[in-house]
Amino acid sequence: MAYALTQETYHTLDDIYSLPDGERAELIDGEMFIMEAPSMTHQKILGELYVQIYMHIKKNKGPCEVFLAPFAVYVANDTRNYVEPDVVVICQDDKLDERGCHGAPDWVIEITSPSNKYMDYGRKLTLYQASGVREYWIVDPKQKYVTVYDFELGEGPFVHSFSEPVKVHIYKNLFIDLNQFM
Repeated sequence: MAYALTQETYHTLDDIYSLPDGERAELIDGEMFIMEAPSMTHQKILGELYVQIYMHIKKNKGPCEVFLAPFAVYVANDTRNYVEPDVVVICQDDKLDERGCHGAPDWVIEITSPSNKYMDYGRKLTLYQASGVREYWIVDPKQKYVTVYDFELGEGPFVHSFSEPVKVHIYKNLFIDLNQFM
């Protein structure tokens, strides 16, 4: 969940770095959004997604790495855009350092809630597509579906129910199963 600060101020990474300990925010085009604590359901889905993706990468000895929030993504590699997606997969080591990911991840997953749907389906969708993210998923626990955008091929959105395995486009043989959350 996120909400915009009411000030009409242009924010940069310096504002993110100066937040009090424990407070998290994201920047999109210089607008700061304070992040609220996620729900229990959100965290359960986050954990399940991470485990399935991690195990696939480990089993196949793939070059990619998976990270879960909070993990810094300087998605546009500028001072006006900084996000902490729920799950990111990065396949290029040169984008990673101790601070996070510099540039577009290959795959981004956001788990939405009623208070942040606008962000996930609007602002972040536009930002991720423009920044070069290859694949973007929006997981909606309330509606029990996953919306998939394959930006690499310019396809989507594809909408899948939690009751069906969801094909990951950046991998040939990975399907994510969220059936336990039906």
